[in-house]
Amino acid sequence: MSEPFLYLTVPGLEHYPHVAYTWVVMALFVLLTIAIRVSMKLIPSSAWHNGVEAVVVGLVETMESNIGHGGKRFLPLLGTLAFFIFTANMIGLVPGCSSPTSNVNTNLAMALTVFVVYNLIGIQKQGLFTYLKHFMGPVWWLSWLILPIEIISHLARPITLSMRLFGNVKGEDLVVLILLFLVPLILPLFMMAFMVFTGLLQTVVFLLLTMSYLQGALVEEH
Repeated sequence: MSEPFLYLTVPGLEHYPHVAYTWVVMALFVLLTIAIRVSMKLIPSSAWHNGVEAVVVGLVETMESNIGHGGKRFLPLLGTLAFFIFTANMIGLVPGCSSPTSNVNTNLAMALTVFVVYNLIGIQKQGLFTYLKHFMGPVWWLSWLILPIEIISHLARPITLSMRLFGNVKGEDLVVLILLFLVPLILPLFMMAFMVFTGLLQTVVFLLLTMSYLQGALVEEH
């Protein structure tokens, strides 16, 4: 997209637009939370209340089906990731703004949070020794081979999780910028509409992978 301008008003963040726009997204969440809290009703009457409730209910059902019974207790983590990633993706469509998720540092921070949480949850659920046994495979005499493979695959998860989101969002921003330069009227509109779909898709992919990591950390193999 075009060169971001909002972060220029924040001293010290001239070269870190992803940090400034991350704070913008968080400020939007605070305002949304206050608005929902003030107008909260047992039976929602407004369209946006029904929309937020539908998203939350759908997310809880998806968590229950992918993580298992009791998966809804991870709603604070997954709900925050869902709303943040989608909003961060969409804010790049605003002229003069930049998507925080188009910077790999933002995505890596979220991926590392997921990495730490699912490992801690696994250790808390099964105990340290039982959880570490999962890294050694089902056959003890192959543990010398399975252990390094499992460690490498787990350490690669934050990298792949963050780079996947970064590559898609950054690539779309560059395509729109090029189209705006070459064909400033029609084609960029179609691409921006497509970015809404892919922004939602990337949010879903990030959440489903997080759910699979949580499910794998909680499962007790016999």
